[in-house]
Amino acid sequence: MSDTSPRDPIAETFEAQRDRLRAVAHRMLGSHADAEDAVQEAWLRLSRQDTATIHNLAGWLTTVVGRISLDVLRSRQARPEASYGDDLSKLVVTLDDNPDPEDDAVLADSVGLALLVVLESLGPSERLAFVLHDLFAVPFGEIGQILGKSTAATKMLASRARRKVQASELPTGVGREQRDVVQAFLAAARRGDFEELLRVLDPEVKLTVDTPSGVVVTLGATQVAAGAQLSASAATLGRAVLVNGLPGIISWREDGTPLSVLAFTVIDGRITDITVVIDPAKLALMDLPDPG
Repeated sequence: MSDTSPRDPIAETFEAQRDRLRAVAHRMLGSHADAEDAVQEAWLRLSRQDTATIHNLAGWLTTVVGRISLDVLRSRQARPEASYGDDLSKLVVTLDDNPDPEDDAVLADSVGLALLVVLESLGPSERLAFVLHDLFAVPFGEIGQILGKSTAATKMLASRARRKVQASELPTGVGREQRDVVQAFLAAARRGDFEELLRVLDPEVKLTVDTPSGVVVTLGATQVAAGAQLSASAATLGRAVLVNGLPGIISWREDGTPLSVLAFTVIDGRITDITVVIDPAKLALMDLPDPG
């Protein structure tokens, strides 16, 4: 958080823009910490600026955050060891306290992490053009000024990025149907109802379990249903969460330490992928919510 004062009108305006700026930076950088740093740097630059020369503060801040993010992306590209590819592969877990996310912002967040993985395949300029225009409706002319390119060249960058994103399969948000399918699976696992498990599982479902001794993959509805006892304890003791924007369950031991995290991909009313993490070392590295 900045040390801005609520009595300062410029600070108040900045605070009103903070969430949007953080969202821009996070879509660009894929890291909450880097996004916070970018927003804070934007505040520092604003505090040194003659604000009387700024005609559109929201646009100015977006431009500044865009430039800061672009510099970070280019720095990462120059130093591959600083890539956040590994960071993006980690599961990000948040409590799912909103059973019906109907507004655009929540739906955008639910696909955000999956989108970030796709954005990793884009070059810095492509990524900035796509994020600012397609996700935040910044005009191409303004984006071109950030990139030092013409409006036409910026449109081409965004179009190329858009094709790459559209070629990837992204979840469309977590709605009631997906939650219902997951709850049906968990209830069937708890009851040992094999036929119901087969009904909600895609025939080609993939189960990936991250255990202390390594990753175990099981393919096919029959095999996954037979091993569904893995989910039974979570169905009884767990709490609904979003895992990288997907419906999931987290469960804890009696002493409050995490026991397991499950994430489900639901397509056309059936579960196509299940990821289970039961490795205590991996769970300890995650920023997990406390039992509630």
